[in-house]
Amino acid sequence: MEKPKEEAELEIVLKPIGIIRSPIVDPHRAPLQGSESAVRGKLIVDEQYTDALFGLEKGMKIVIVYWMHLAERDIFQVYPRGDRTRPVRGVFSTRSPDRPNPISLDTVEITGIDGAVIDVIGLDAVDGTPLLDIKCVV
Repeated sequence: MEKPKEEAELEIVLKPIGIIRSPIVDPHRAPLQGSESAVRGKLIVDEQYTDALFGLEKGMKIVIVYWMHLAERDIFQVYPRGDRTRPVRGVFSTRSPDRPNPISLDTVEITGIDGAVIDVIGLDAVDGTPLLDIKCVV
């Protein structure tokens, strides 16, 4: 009898739905949290997903899920918020971008939509970040 695969052994494949355009080019200068940000930018959604944007409107808050492509994936402990006066913690107990799977969430506000381009405020992602998903805040 074949042994079932353990959950951690499964391969998960994610394909970006678009890209984030942001004035942030240096990850070390990014806001530590989107909730602390007034950074404006654009979510450039691939044309094939335009129909999935139906119902999104200016003024709505959305959660964007993205892949922090510049993050270190082999760092497992950090000083929270980079503050060396605080004790080291494991990355799973922090919001550090450096982690085995650098997936991030950010709640942003839609300031405009033009076709497959969504203007937002509240970004903490660097320019060129792959966009994985968009979810409405209910």
